[in-house]
This record gives sequence, C-alpha cells and structure tokens, in this order.
Amino acid sequence: MRKLLITVSACFMLKANAQQPLSPETLLQLGRVSAVGISKDKKSVIYKVSTPNIAENKMDTKEYIIPLTGGQPTPLASSEGMVENNRIAPDGKHILSSEEVLLKKVMGKDRYPELDKTSAQVYTALNYRHWDKWFEGKFSHVFFAPYVNGQAGEKKDIMPDEPYFCPQQPFGGDEDFIWSPDSKKIIYVTKKSFGTEYAVSTNTDIYEYDITTGATTNLTESNKGYDVAPAFNQEGKMAWLQMKTAGYEADKNDLVVMTRNVTVNLTGHNDQINVSSFIWGNDNKTLFFIAPVDGTEQVFSVNDIGVTRMLPRIRQLTKGDFDISSILAQAGDELVVAKEDISRAAELYTLNIKTGALKQLSHVNDEAYQKIAPVKTERRWITTADNKKMMEWVVYPPGFDPSKKYPTLLYCQGGPQSATTQFYSYRWNFQLMASQGYIVVVPSRRGMPGFGTEWNEAVSKDWGGKVIQDYLDAIDDISKEPYVDKDSRAAVGASFGGYSVFALAGCHQKRFKTFIAHDGVFDFTAMTGTTDELWFENWEKGGYYWEKDNKAAQRSYAASPLNTVGNWDTPIMIVQGGKDYRVPVEQGQGAFQAAQLRGIKSKFLYFPDENHWVLKPQNALVWQREFFSWLKETL
Repeated sequence: MRKLLITVSACFMLKANAQQPLSPETLLQLGRVSAVGISKDKKSVIYKVSTPNIAENKMDTKEYIIPLTGGQPTPLASSEGMVENNRIAPDGKHILSSEEVLLKKVMGKDRYPELDKTSAQVYTALNYRHWDKWFEGKFSHVFFAPYVNGQAGEKKDIMPDEPYFCPQQPFGGDEDFIWSPDSKKIIYVTKKSFGTEYAVSTNTDIYEYDITTGATTNLTESNKGYDVAPAFNQEGKMAWLQMKTAGYEADKNDLVVMTRNVTVNLTGHNDQINVSSFIWGNDNKTLFFIAPVDGTEQVFSVNDIGVTRMLPRIRQLTKGDFDISSILAQAGDELVVAKEDISRAAELYTLNIKTGALKQLSHVNDEAYQKIAPVKTERRWITTADNKKMMEWVVYPPGFDPSKKYPTLLYCQGGPQSATTQFYSYRWNFQLMASQGYIVVVPSRRGMPGFGTEWNEAVSKDWGGKVIQDYLDAIDDISKEPYVDKDSRAAVGASFGGYSVFALAGCHQKRFKTFIAHDGVFDFTAMTGTTDELWFENWEKGGYYWEKDNKAAQRSYAASPLNTVGNWDTPIMIVQGGKDYRVPVEQGQGAFQAAQLRGIKSKFLYFPDENHWVLKPQNALVWQREFFSWLKETL
C-alpha cells in the first residue's frame, strides 16, 4: 500500500512539474530585460526588468546590478550615480538636456489668448501630426548649462528660434545629442526642415555646435539621406550610420567614420551588410555592430582603416539560430550583449570577442521557461515562382508529431523592409502561436534585409507583385508536407503585413480559411491623404496617385486592396489603433465596412488609445485573447 502511495505521489509530482504550452497570460508575466549600463568601476552591469501589471494596466520596473563575471544579481533602489551620466560633459563642467520650445502658434488658445477654452488647431503645412501625437507648435531643442557641485546653472538653447526637432520624433533619444570627448562641442542629429518639407524628406544631418563660439557646422551636408547615431571613440574620431538615398527610409544602412574631414564607408563594399547598431571598441580602432544575416541578427566587427585604398575587413563574431538584439559595451575581451530567440525572451550575455563564446549573465526568466514547453524552429529554403531562393522560419508546436495534421499560420511581416529573424515579440510571438497548436510559417520574402540589396529593394514600387507571390509560394510549399492541414490555413500580419493580408484576401484562391490584419494599409489613395510620413508613400509607390503619366505610381495605386474587395470571400478580423497616424484608423474602418457590406464574417477590434502598436498591458491581453479566439472560431 505504501509503495502504491509513493508511485501515485511521484506521478502527481511529475504532472505538476510538467511543462505547459505558453499562454497569453504567461507571456505577459515574463520579465523584459534591458541594459542600463556598465558600472563606473567597469566590474558590473546594471539592467532593468519591466513586467506588465495587468491589474493596474501599467509596467512595473525594477533595477539590478550583477558582476560581469556572473553570479547573483542585487536589487537596486536606484541606479542613479552608478553609471556614467552621458548628459554631463567629460570634463564635468556642463550638462545637456532636451526641452520643448513653443515656436509656432497653431493652437487656438495660443493664437487668441483671451479664448483660453477653445479647442481649435490651425495648420498651414503638413507634419501636423506624427506617429501618435498632434503637433501643438512645440519643438524639442537641445540645451546646455554650467554644472557645478551637482547643480545645473542657467540653460542655453543651442537651436534658438529654429523650427527643428532634436531628438528626432518619435523614436529619437539621448543618442541624438552627445558631447565631443574634449567637452568643447555638442553633436546633434536633426532634420533642418519644417512642415510639408519635413513630411517628404529623410535628410537628417549631424551638426556640431561649439559651446565657446556658438558656431554650428553641418558635418554631413553632402549626404541627402539619413545620418544618425553619432558616437566618438576616446581619441575623438566620430562614427555614425548613413543611408545615401534621399527619401528612402529603408536604404542600405552603412557604418561610416570621419577621418580628417573625409567620410570613409566601412561596410559599403559588402552588399549583404545592413547595419542596425554599433559601438566603438576599447582600442579606438575596432567597431562592433549588429546586422541581419540568414534570418538572424549577429555581431560583426570591422576595423577603422582611415583614408586608404584598402577594403575594411569585416568579421562575423556570432553565429547560430538566435538574435543579438543589442550591444551594451566592451569590458576587456568581452562584449555585453542582449540575446534572444523565438523561444526565449532577451537576457544579457557576455560575448568573448576572440572565440565567439556566449555566457549567460542575467537569468530573469529561467525559472519561468522551465515550466514552458519548448517549440522547435527550422530554417527552410524554398524556390519561388521566379526561381529565387527564399528563406523562411517554420515554428512547430510543442511535441510536434509529423504523423498528425496541424492548422497552419502564414505570418506576414511589416516594414515592408524589416527582417524576419529570431526576434522575440510580446505581441506577434511565434512561440505563443505554435503553443496553441499551430504551425507558423515566417517567410523572408522580398523586402527583407540580410539577403543583399537587390532582395531588400525588390518590394518598393511593387507592393502587389512578387512579394505577394512570395507569400503564396511559402504557403504552397509548406502545404506539400503531410502534417499541414490544407483545410485549416490562415494568414496574419500587421502594418505592411496587414496590407499583405488584405491583398491575399483578394487573390488567395481558397488557400486560406481565415485572415487577421492589424493596422494594415487598405486604400492607397486615402493612405496618401492621411498618413504622417509622406516620404514613405512617395518612395514606396513611386509617386502620387494624381500623377497620371507616372507609370510606376499608377501601377502601385492599382495594387490597392480596395480594388480587389470584389474577390473577398473569407472571414477576416481587422485590428486598428485609434492613435495610429502612420496607418490611420480609416484604413481599418474601410476594410471592415467593405467586409460587412460584402456579407463576409468579420470582426473589428479597435483600440482608441493605442498607436501603431499595442502597449498597454490590458489591451495587450485583450489582443491575444481575441486573436486566438478568432482563429479557434474560424479555423
């Protein structure tokens, strides 16, 4: 009897400790790790862990410090003073800040002070709203002030009366304005244009401001595309990221340095390299950077060769089915990096520069993942309809059994020129999708960096062409496998991925049983009339809809999903953020109303307080529940 009780108890313990498929609730309990910096003594790393607080609908954040050699992290009440403050000049005499300055009277109460309750807004140019905010006449400017005994003195605006933004809206930060190593100059990034000119241009430049003379110099005047992310080595040499083509926000991103006022491109000779981010090495000659390659993001190094005819030597330091999502700093022979993959959220690691060995430093989610059933990912190469080789990730459910049949999701990526790598998303989470019993197919269709410039550029001015065929090729190829249930296939995606879903809905020829489109482009003409960044529309479409003699533009606008609604015959769920000014709400409304008027089973999930993303914890949970409930109902 005692033996039986022990056996039953053991079985119960095994069951209690068994790994369970990832659920939306568990996903939102994971800690989100981000590095703060290296401690002043260069012996420890300080990092943040943010966790959604569902009850209070906010993010809870805690800070920790851990030795570079590893060990147990120590909680911190505050990291203030523990890392170098890059707002303070290297000589400690001045401090930087960014503040908003009212320069344009567009608000009714500013134009008519006696009418302080008016809600009127008056605009005479574009850029009247951007990302998720309406322009209220204020510009972010850079200030500096004397800094004595921990106190800032009187501040001085280095961009007085200029209608320009620094940091850049909406994604710029402290990296947009920095000190030179000699503390004599402030380097800042801005686009010196305003209104309609701002909305159609990508020409950001890097400027140098002399704090003694007040003189400002444009360091990148000759380049008409993006110049961003300036960073100095300790010897005073500056590197930054540069795109050459004006108006093209997804151009090849190269790492350049300035030597004796000459710009030297360190990565331009390698067509495969499209740099995401970089840091200087401690030797003041090596630069470490991240770039996509074969469906992953990896660390590379390149040497600053100065002004010579030699080609810089690029070396790949990491390799594997994972992403290195950021590089914090170099410490001795190691880099501190963040590593993630489809089945694991980001944690901090040390990377040995000489051997490429990775050692896990933070262990925030280790315990949680011990209870989560893993999923298998597989790199797969297929041949497209025009005989090109296309890579894709296939993600299989926990305990995948090839003798069974599984419903299958085709994931359509946004961008359109952003890579499908081993990234870990808290919304479009492939592990979560697979854990609900779905096979997930993630194609690196045309428009993806990491496969050469030609492949990356192939989507522009051809949204409705080969890129849509790539998606059809991907679902057709995986459907040859006996474990794919061809009667239970869905296409899902957001942004350009949402557009792709709308486009597929009009041409899929019964391949799919259901669709989900989030913030997708539905009506190209209305998109041009309401979106915030017109340089994107102009480049991607090859012009504007009224240019009747522009063949590229007319071909592009003809590919608007609006034009193929007559072919829609499949259930579709449409998700839309009310504060999304990149793909405005009318796009989702138009698609939903078309589906309803066509008599197609459809659902409209609307978040009035969200932008192009879903950021609030309770909204994120609703998104996941509605996503899977729609699939369960229609697939």
